[in-house]
Amino acid sequence: MAKSDQPESQHGEACQGAISGLFKLAKREGFFDGENPVRDTEIDPKAAPPAETHAYTLEEIQAILDLLPEPAATIFSIAAFAGLRRGEIAALRWEDYRDGQLFVSRSLWRNHLNPPKTAKGCAPVPVIRQVAERLEIHRMSSENNRVGPVFRNRRGNPLVMDTVENRMVRPALNRCVTCGKPEGGHAKADHLWQRDDSIPAWYGWHAARRGLGSNLYRLGVKSKIIQAILRHADVSITEDYYIKTADDDVRSAMTTLEAAASEKSLRDTYRTLDPRPSVPASTVQ
Repeated sequence: MAKSDQPESQHGEACQGAISGLFKLAKREGFFDGENPVRDTEIDPKAAPPAETHAYTLEEIQAILDLLPEPAATIFSIAAFAGLRRGEIAALRWEDYRDGQLFVSRSLWRNHLNPPKTAKGCAPVPVIRQVAERLEIHRMSSENNRVGPVFRNRRGNPLVMDTVENRMVRPALNRCVTCGKPEGGHAKADHLWQRDDSIPAWYGWHAARRGLGSNLYRLGVKSKIIQAILRHADVSITEDYYIKTADDDVRSAMTTLEAAASEKSLRDTYRTLDPRPSVPASTVQ
């Protein structure tokens, strides 16, 4: 089963509804006789608030691409510039890449191939030049394959995304500020390992997908178009979970509002800003 687009904080309510529905179906089909045990349950009000999710900025994406080895860099570029989920990237085949588009038709999760979660999930995704160039270089470096998994191991099977993350991504991004070595290769150093905070932190593959939605929005792309690119079934998912507004965007929006607002809209009823007296001095007794 593929992971949901909704954050983990939403899974409690989703699971509650799904389990309740299963009991209703079982009772209707005669497999269960009794009260629905999920009906009166509720989410713990004392549960921890949802953790804030991250969306990579264009600046962070470029910095990460400059540091990642191949094929991790090409994989990350597909997540960041095409918005494919990690399971969809793992399941990509060269046959899916044609006419300048990636045709998503399957997702790989723990060696199980699954169809996209929704009908919209099958929509083709345009490939921008930066990704197309990386894919072509990757193809030439992997025996110029035209069929089979795009990202494969020595046995010809799809790469495991956890392996790519642990062996390529994390060592490239978690480096010592003093010597530049990854944490695992720092055992014999003559100084304490301290992460170089100038390198973007790793927030997972999905942060790149969220970054695509947020970066498109910052560039002025409408939510409905972003929904189509991310292949969401509902635009509310796009707006609620995949468009992250940066502080600079908020300030810029208010500056735009300030410039657009008419100065004549201010009615100084109490003449607070007017230094002149409210009535002629001669009338004051």
